[in-house]
Amino acid sequence: MKVALAQLDPVVGDVVGNADRIEQAVRQARVGGASILLTPELSLVGYPPRDLLERRDLGPACVEALERLARSCGDLAVLVGTPRQVPGDPRPWRNSMALLRGGRIEAFADKILLPTYDVFDEERHFTSGGGAFSFSLDGRRVGIALCEDLWQADDVGGVRGYARDPIAELASAGVDLILAASASPFLRQKDERRGEHLRQVARRARVQLVLVNQVGANDEIVFDGASRVVDADGSLRARLPSFREVVEVVDLAGPPGSAAPAEEPLGELFAALCCGVGGYVRKSGHERVLLGLSGGIDSALVATIAAAALGGSKVRGVMLPSRHSSAGSLADARELARRLGLGALEEVPIEAAHRTLREVLQAPLGEVEGLVDENLQSRLRGVILMALSNARGELLLTTGNKSEHAVGYATLYGDMCGALAPIGDLLKTDVWDLARWINARARGLGFSEPPIPENSIEKAPSAELRPNQTDQDSLPPYPVLDLVVEGWVVEERSAEEIARSSGIPLEEVRRITAMIDRAEFKRRQAPPILKTSRRSFGTGRPMPIAARWRPASR
Repeated sequence: MKVALAQLDPVVGDVVGNADRIEQAVRQARVGGASILLTPELSLVGYPPRDLLERRDLGPACVEALERLARSCGDLAVLVGTPRQVPGDPRPWRNSMALLRGGRIEAFADKILLPTYDVFDEERHFTSGGGAFSFSLDGRRVGIALCEDLWQADDVGGVRGYARDPIAELASAGVDLILAASASPFLRQKDERRGEHLRQVARRARVQLVLVNQVGANDEIVFDGASRVVDADGSLRARLPSFREVVEVVDLAGPPGSAAPAEEPLGELFAALCCGVGGYVRKSGHERVLLGLSGGIDSALVATIAAAALGGSKVRGVMLPSRHSSAGSLADARELARRLGLGALEEVPIEAAHRTLREVLQAPLGEVEGLVDENLQSRLRGVILMALSNARGELLLTTGNKSEHAVGYATLYGDMCGALAPIGDLLKTDVWDLARWINARARGLGFSEPPIPENSIEKAPSAELRPNQTDQDSLPPYPVLDLVVEGWVVEERSAEEIARSSGIPLEEVRRITAMIDRAEFKRRQAPPILKTSRRSFGTGRPMPIAARWRPASR
């Protein structure tokens, strides 16, 4: 028996376009001699559809697309991820797999476990399915599992305490093959956990297990694909490449085929960020991006990611010097643009506009100095960049990192302006590590030379908003700050636990965690952040803004 794995990159809401993509996969599966084609979870509408599911005309559009696909399948069985409406359900939809066979929609398998953690909120729209679903194909009993039915939060290290185990129910029903459709987001170092979970499930249920995972990026969520086939003894039969749309036919009876190797950790992170930027730009209907280039490491890394994702010719760099900008920083920005082959590099000085704004504010404020004056410069840069974005139809990428977002070391309507924050889930220490990794492997990544100037990596970080300024004038050293951010935001540990494990004085930990909590109002107004960690700022961490809770010991 041969199974075709359609590792697809759907566009959310594009039912017609996604159906066309599935129909193309059907043709490839038929050429490969497959008996069945498996597509990812909700492949007909893309994942996550969110409140697009509130559209009343979505249901009829999905039914029409499924009927068209069924007519095109011929003798090939096809499993298509789709929402479906069942009259009388307490919520309007079920998250389902449609079994298309013999020119018709033969049956539906409904997702049983509905995740409501992290970026998932499926109980908002979906009703849980009833019993486990199985069917016969080529003399085998085949069961269907949808994403959480298989993972049960284990792939992200969580324990949700579900009352049902859909995999055990399928095993009890006597299936010997499980086809699992998934839209499991990328997280750093998740791939190894995912592989081990699949091995354990296959051995425990004594079944062959075929997993097809969505690939690509939708809004802030990145999907890595890395679909797999695992035999009943837990051995790997096939692994599809990460971050690439592909249809592959796998023989479940013959000798195991070749398996695409997993990326090293920083390699998969770079691939995920490129996938995220490319998907966001393309799916929002744009072709080109721009960003401010300061000569610092953050903007250099974002420009490098954008150039790798889109091509350097589709990236515009803008230098926005003030009287505090150093000649070295401007030289670093120019050198970066040369190495990346940027489509354009512009210089728009802000000094005259800064001087005018200072004069305007003298009447209400008197002397304009300190933080007010620094933020004026940042906001002027934001205004200029947004004006260029509006005039040219180029998406503005913002360059802030997770460490800065955490403690509010960013200016609303200034350096936080933008359509997407590619490195907003990378700690500052991650930024340095990834920049060095890229430079060390430049040619293998398609660059003719190390793209990031060494000086941008090695010099002390500075916003250059006042004379001789460095980030550490206002912040703890980044290695210290990042330990606290990781402990407080990602691991949700107490200040005391962070202090004990890190050796950082408790009062310093409490000072930093208070900064993190106070900055929530800024983060609520930030652009979408590409999610690469277990806990990123944004939809997966919905914290209140006007809150007074503090640990009793603070």
